[in-house]
Amino acid sequence: MNYANTIYLALSLLWINCQNASTSSTSSSLKNSSAEKASWVIIDSIDYETLNADIVPAKPTMDVGVYLPSNLDAEFKKVTLNRLLTGLKAAKEIYAPTGVQVNVLWIKTGEIDPSFLSIQANEVPGIPNTGYINLYKHSQRHPAQLTEHASQALDHIIEVEENSHRTLYFVVFQDVFYPFLTVSEGRNWTMKTVRTGGLSFPSYSYPGTIPKPYRGVISLSNLERPDRQRRTIAHEIGHKVMNVSHEYMDISPEHEVYADGGLMVYGSGEEIPSGQDGRWHLERLLLSPYLYVLEADGTKSWNPDYMENGHYYDPIYGDYSIDFPGTPAIAEDW
Repeated sequence: MNYANTIYLALSLLWINCQNASTSSTSSSLKNSSAEKASWVIIDSIDYETLNADIVPAKPTMDVGVYLPSNLDAEFKKVTLNRLLTGLKAAKEIYAPTGVQVNVLWIKTGEIDPSFLSIQANEVPGIPNTGYINLYKHSQRHPAQLTEHASQALDHIIEVEENSHRTLYFVVFQDVFYPFLTVSEGRNWTMKTVRTGGLSFPSYSYPGTIPKPYRGVISLSNLERPDRQRRTIAHEIGHKVMNVSHEYMDISPEHEVYADGGLMVYGSGEEIPSGQDGRWHLERLLLSPYLYVLEADGTKSWNPDYMENGHYYDPIYGDYSIDFPGTPAIAEDW
């Protein structure tokens, strides 16, 4: 065998070994990252008929299911069954003036893989919003991406059914961390991580990046204070069904907004306003793909689904959106 053939053979064997190692590594990674589906049972001590006594046919309705793990750590006491029921009943009251009903399908319990009790919701974004466009347009161009661990958690927890993509799934976690970029000093950005009490994984932030059967997921990690028990569930539903961020009247959308106002800012407000001055919140709610009307024959007539993965300016909303200006993050003379 000549020298050239020897080199060729050696390179061929090296390539084959690399391919085998890569395949083995990938298979091992997939095997290690996949957990069996959690097994859930409905908590039958709850009188769901009484809980949903407010539900009547022919009115816009959303379906809500709740997953409450049975193996939460003993020291975690921020979410309990009673607090969940308080929040669900409050959500019914808060949405009642809009004519929209909150139908509680079930609250289920079961043991989950302990590694999924705490998750980081999304990858650290690489491109901050520098103010040329608003938050919604920025998210449309640079959607949030689930972490692999978060994606595995949803696959492990949520049961896929025919209308999974139309159902709101509240999942109780001990911790859900949400990282985002914020200005630290001058023209420098830093990552900030928020420990969330609830996270809606809204379509305006994650357009098309969450597997469709899981797109209705909402996390809950803190219902401890009375104000959280009253507003958190309704507020997080609002992110999902109105598809808006923290905004109200003349308050532009931001990651964190504390103000005396409507349901969609941090505070005590519960209003879901209508009209352009109200940021079309009521109108967007009534167009939500998560709403249906129960027909006389028992079938559900759903609103039209998203046409472009549910970003804020999705065509289903027609003129019910605001072309917010971008807010420069740093001084223009940088």
